[in-house]
Amino acid sequence: MSYSAKNIEVLKGLEPVRLRPGMYIGNTGRSGLNHLIQELIDNSVDEHLAGYCNNIWVSINEDGSATVSDDGRGVPVDIHEQEGIPAERVVYTVLHAGGKFNSSTYKISGGLHGVGSAVVNALSNKLIVDVARDGYLYHDTYEKGIPTTELVDGMLPKTKLKEKRTGTTVTLYPDDTIFETVKFKADAIKQRIKETAYLNPNLTITFQNKRDGEEPIVFHQPGGLAAFVEDISQGLTHTSPVVAISGEKDGIAADIVFLMTEDGEENIIGFTNNITNPEGGTHVTGFKSAFAKLINNYARNELGTLKEKDSNLTGADIRSGMQAIISVKHPDPQFEGQTKTKLSNTDVSKAIDDIVKEQLTVYFDRNYDVLKDIVDRAVALSKRKALEKSKININKFSFEGNGKLAKQESSDSSKCEIFIVEGDSAGGSAKTARNRKYQAILPLRGKILNVEKKPVAKVLENAEIKALINAFGCGFMQGYGNDFDISKLNYDKIIIMTDADVDGAHIATLLLTFFYRFYPDLISEGHIYIAIPPLYRVGEGKNIKYLYSDDELAKYRKAHMNKFTIQRYKGLGEMDADQLYETTMNPETRLLKQVSVNSRVEANQLTQTLMGTEVAPRREYIETHSADAVLDI
Repeated sequence: MSYSAKNIEVLKGLEPVRLRPGMYIGNTGRSGLNHLIQELIDNSVDEHLAGYCNNIWVSINEDGSATVSDDGRGVPVDIHEQEGIPAERVVYTVLHAGGKFNSSTYKISGGLHGVGSAVVNALSNKLIVDVARDGYLYHDTYEKGIPTTELVDGMLPKTKLKEKRTGTTVTLYPDDTIFETVKFKADAIKQRIKETAYLNPNLTITFQNKRDGEEPIVFHQPGGLAAFVEDISQGLTHTSPVVAISGEKDGIAADIVFLMTEDGEENIIGFTNNITNPEGGTHVTGFKSAFAKLINNYARNELGTLKEKDSNLTGADIRSGMQAIISVKHPDPQFEGQTKTKLSNTDVSKAIDDIVKEQLTVYFDRNYDVLKDIVDRAVALSKRKALEKSKININKFSFEGNGKLAKQESSDSSKCEIFIVEGDSAGGSAKTARNRKYQAILPLRGKILNVEKKPVAKVLENAEIKALINAFGCGFMQGYGNDFDISKLNYDKIIIMTDADVDGAHIATLLLTFFYRFYPDLISEGHIYIAIPPLYRVGEGKNIKYLYSDDELAKYRKAHMNKFTIQRYKGLGEMDADQLYETTMNPETRLLKQVSVNSRVEANQLTQTLMGTEVAPRREYIETHSADAVLDI
């Protein structure tokens, strides 16, 4: 086949966004859909950070659209000198355009790529923009990113305002040909708004879910980060007061608030310029390192708790039960990916180290009892772990398999994947269907242990969990001992493949809880996936189509009035090997969902609610969300 200039395709305007939406919003599932609203909210928050916006209004509307409005300055509407069109159109139609590149406009901004507004426009069936400024209301509309409002003498049409106000209002109708669902998840939006209000104590955000007939909710958090950390530690036993420090080094400002708990999982949440970073980054790792170094220094030199022969306390033991918020402001933030899940600026670690050393030294010198309690608890935990380790004899412990693992032929872990399936029936089909060179199959016998709040020794008694550890090959569970090494992971993809029914969903949830609590790096490094098997096989003769939801079946019925056959798959075992491979296992044709954490706050709260021992909160959550069974965290 010839390869020449004719083979090079140039995508113009917003075409790249519509062709590869996942590059810009992470995915086309529910979290990607909600990200559209968040991009608009972030723009309004940037106006607040610049000192021009005090109120933001967010609504999910009756017709399924969403509206974000603010009382900022309003997007500029004068003619852009280079583009020759109103600046508002440049913002919503040109990638890498916006005020974020001009430090005199926004000294601190959540957006650095200048694509947020344009991406929202590109992925919307319709977008309506109204800008109030200079005594007028300017109006513009788009369809799939293309302007549909005619300009008047090169300018946006305008009407005289009766009242004095400024601001921007954007209403978006998401494109149902791009997203798996166009129903916004109200709870996730509320959670993100709540976080934003804590990070901006002088900002008021009003949210209303008109779609479900709910009343407006006003978010205003004058308590700031201190109130935030109190919120995320609700229901936990506090062993320290709220500790708050702040400082600035080399133009990088940091606000750090934490408290210690007796019964909580370590929960350290990072934000950069008000944008949540669920995968952390240099601000979180910098804080962890600096805090551990400072506490060990006190324990060895000031308190004398550690003797010369003693090893340093581990960071995990020191931070056990810590609930912390780390918010940094950086003039030029760099992230891994457009969705800003992880901060990557190397200068942040040094700044955080200096601020923690200076500010916490002052605090601990004045609050000796808090310091001593942290050290004593870390020492006690270290001893308790050592005792537990000796009881289960970890050094000699063998993570035996369950005798069901069908290994792949290749030893190249970067190309290999393992399917975790339920039972021998599905396992048999998967073993027959698989590509033996790269695909391994691990059938599980029944449901694994619910590991939430279970001691390590109890977890290790579960045969299926031991089989998982044996198959992965990357050592003992993360956060316990020093045996875990992700570089030794045998598979690039760990794929949960269960039946599309209640039992299958329960097994998947138990597995996700196990990964989230004991192997979080497998999630944050992008190794955990969920297979999406079809629910239906429809068609006639060779015109066969697989459908993955009841909504797809309803659409198919409307489009096909003639008779056709329907096969409902109740389980993976009902498919023959060819069907299972084609629909669920073939990398060229299958659907996979990559598991990620969009909000550490929501993920922790949801895991504790659904998998914890308290029945009442779980019942309340299920009753409230019974009509919306999709959980995107």
